[in-house]
Amino acid sequence: MTVVSRTYRVMTVCTGNICRSPMAEVVLRDRLEKAGLGDRVVVDSTGISDEEHGNPIDRRAQRVLSAHGYPVPARRARQVTPVDLTARDLVLAMTASHANALRRLAHGDPAVERRIRMYRSFDPAAPTGVAEHHLDVDDPWYGDAAGFEVTLAEVEAAADAIVEHVRAELDARG
Repeated sequence: MTVVSRTYRVMTVCTGNICRSPMAEVVLRDRLEKAGLGDRVVVDSTGISDEEHGNPIDRRAQRVLSAHGYPVPARRARQVTPVDLTARDLVLAMTASHANALRRLAHGDPAVERRIRMYRSFDPAAPTGVAEHHLDVDDPWYGDAAGFEVTLAEVEAAADAIVEHVRAELDARG
């Protein structure tokens, strides 16, 4: 007998797991809680690279999240693994490059590849029918605080549609 988990698992993925993906993790966790789904959905984040392994969320990302009323968790960056992909229901890549790396990590498993989506593909204002790179979430790491504001705005713009997608997935499970 196969037991289906009632917990839906979402993972956001960027390069080093210190800026974009943890910002998306925090925003999604907040929106899912407010939507009444916090007890049914687990959100975490990882990075494609191990270059930031063990580091906390970038201080500039922490400041922007806090300034917008989000709780900032104590967490450490980690690199995504093939097991992470098979254990998640939805994997949200911040850029086309991340999505391609995740697909390579999926080793051609179509069930896993179907779970990989561009984060901004859920943004109702994002372009449609374009190459994936047009949906990249801007990398704020090389810039100043304004870049982190832009990244947060891009993350927030897609968050409600992601919540509705997750709700529909949970409803389909029964």
